[in-house]
Amino acid sequence: MARDDDSQLLESVAVRRRRMRDALLFGVQRGRRTADERLGKVFAGIAITAVLCAGCVGWSFLQHTLAKQKVEQDKQQHQVQQYEPSTKPAKP
Repeated sequence: MARDDDSQLLESVAVRRRRMRDALLFGVQRGRRTADERLGKVFAGIAITAVLCAGCVGWSFLQHTLAKQKVEQDKQQHQVQQYEPSTKPAKP
C-alpha cells in the first residue's frame, strides 16, 4: 500500500511539473502544444529539407555530368569525321 502512495505521489509531482512548465512556456494557450511536440516537428522539417536539398544537388550533378559527357562525345565524333578519308571515288 505504501508503494502505491509513493508512485501516486511521484506521478502527481511529474504532472504538476509538466503543467508548470507548459504554463511558463505557453501562457494561456498551454493546452495547445508542448515544447517537445514543437521541437520534434522542427527537427522533422529540417530533416525533410536536408533530404530535398541533397536530392536537388544530386540531380544537378547528374545533369551536369551527362551534359559534359555528351559534349565530349560530340567533340570526338567531330574529330573522327575530320580525319576519315573521303569515300568519294577518285577521278580516272
